[in-house]
Amino acid sequence: MLAIIQARMLSKRLRGKVLKKINNKSILERVISNAARSKLITKIIVATSKKSADKKIVNLCKRKKIKFFKGEHDNVYLRFLKILKKSKHNSFLRICADSPFLDPYLLDKFIYFFNNNNYDIVTNVLNRSFPKGQSIEIFRKKVFVDSYSKLKRKNDKEHISEFFYKNYKDFKIKNIKNRKNQSKINLCVDRQKDLIMANKIAIKFDNYNNRKKILSKIINFAKKFK
Repeated sequence: MLAIIQARMLSKRLRGKVLKKINNKSILERVISNAARSKLITKIIVATSKKSADKKIVNLCKRKKIKFFKGEHDNVYLRFLKILKKSKHNSFLRICADSPFLDPYLLDKFIYFFNNNNYDIVTNVLNRSFPKGQSIEIFRKKVFVDSYSKLKRKNDKEHISEFFYKNYKDFKIKNIKNRKNQSKINLCVDRQKDLIMANKIAIKFDNYNNRKKILSKIINFAKKFK
């Protein structure tokens, strides 16, 4: 499975958030590390833009020897499209770079399900029941590539899932629900208060030995600070 990590510096609510450090390690590095722990992801690409502000992301990728692609800033869909046209993978996983605690074991469960079923998209955000920061979207490449000509709104090109979710009856989409509705729990970093919370989580759990059970521990810890 190809994993494409969407990253930019010019976030409206928290500028430069993907390179903000929590417990001395940047959020983007944590996202990359978690994706790399997946047993089913075979390639990781950081998809950023040509804007000068995003040069810092490119520099980090170069230092860490992570593959990257620079594309259009606002047309994220086209950015992904150009990556896919050079890829031999038949599907891809979209990951947002503001999710420092994304669980690789959860990723593998979703990838395994996608690989063993016939869906265009497997997701957990069409009707959210997993915590924010555990968002998973897997697309069949052909469906994604063929749909670009149908996009009419600028918003659909910036937020690449919206077109499919608005027209969900036209596609074979499987939305996987969590056993418990934990959609109100936030494990992504979108604002300064999220950064403070993420730092507390990282300090407590960075050296936690049982990585398979770490997500449930983090969720229980996060509940105390709601």
